[in-house]
Amino acid sequence: MDNSWTDTHAHLYAAEFKNDLDSVLARCAEAGVGKIYLPNIDHASVDAMLELESKSQNYFAMMGLHPCSVKKGFERELYDVEAWLNRRAFAAVGEMGTDLYWDKTFWPEQQEAFKIQVGWARHFGLPLVIHCRASIDETIALFEPLADGKLTGIFHCFSGTAEQAKKITEMNFYLGLGGVATFKNGGMDRVIPELALDRIVLETDCPYLAPVPHRGKRNEPSYIPLIAHRVAELKKISPAELCQATTANASKVFSTPPR
Repeated sequence: MDNSWTDTHAHLYAAEFKNDLDSVLARCAEAGVGKIYLPNIDHASVDAMLELESKSQNYFAMMGLHPCSVKKGFERELYDVEAWLNRRAFAAVGEMGTDLYWDKTFWPEQQEAFKIQVGWARHFGLPLVIHCRASIDETIALFEPLADGKLTGIFHCFSGTAEQAKKITEMNFYLGLGGVATFKNGGMDRVIPELALDRIVLETDCPYLAPVPHRGKRNEPSYIPLIAHRVAELKKISPAELCQATTANASKVFSTPPR
């Protein structure tokens, strides 16, 4: 039985960690965080991500195109993603999805990139890690016709309603819970008690969305227990039970590529 935590979404290769990465990784180990999954952004993040992955057997890279990188000429970015997926094994197709928070200009292109990457997940037998900021209903509607029960993955940074969660889990997907679960006015205190324990995974999305009491500062994987404590409290279970369940769920989601 694995008693370590899993961070299913960490941008540990980001520039924010450049000056003290070794210290961050040491704190991660001390906090009992075992496996860490690294989502790609676009062509500019690949080298740093793969370099970090090479440091440990417990770090796993994904390959995908983040929706905020879907802009004019995005087809070239997708070409690079496809080339990488054909070149070696990855843990998932991700981070992909939709984002209507910053810019709605390329919404048609985001939808096209989404459908293409879903096709790759099906072709390569990989899970999807889906970003859906300010676009959860749109993303559910976009994915529902593509869902076949065989595809699986995570709706990352889930902060939606119990009704949205039900639609997502009925499509054979999991819900990634992070720092928002600890926010006083995040609304998750009413939703998390309704979520099925066998459909929850934990994530930091570091360096973003640090949990209380570090809100507004840089996030890191060692904060997973802070997120977990609040989720366990809301679920009325022990942190140990949550650890066992979420780590098992993460193992179900991800294919573990051969090294």
